[in-house]
Amino acid sequence: MAGFLTTHVLDTARGCPAEGLRITLWRLSGDAREKVAETVTNADGRTDGPILPEAAFRTGTYELVFEAGDYLRRQGLDAREPLFLDAVPIRFGMAEEDHYHVPLLLSPYGFSTYRGS
Repeated sequence: MAGFLTTHVLDTARGCPAEGLRITLWRLSGDAREKVAETVTNADGRTDGPILPEAAFRTGTYELVFEAGDYLRRQGLDAREPLFLDAVPIRFGMAEEDHYHVPLLLSPYGFSTYRGS
């Protein structure tokens, strides 16, 4: 099985998928950062395909950056500036060829993640 990476975002404050949230994927190596992909979530809070498909997969350290602030402003969930959460980075490692799923559960004042399936 070749590796690949998927993600999705759930808006836990509103109890629904987070549509229209921009996500950037970076590959990290020491101090170097390489932008690998950029996408926007669909109506189901998911990307239309793997954010890192099999053909581009390499093991290593990565960072997903979720542009939560833009999304929260559009939803009217927190109008005070600066927002408590703006860009939400999640740094993680992929050590083997496998399906990695890294979701974001988001509210204006907190977030969580886990390795999903």
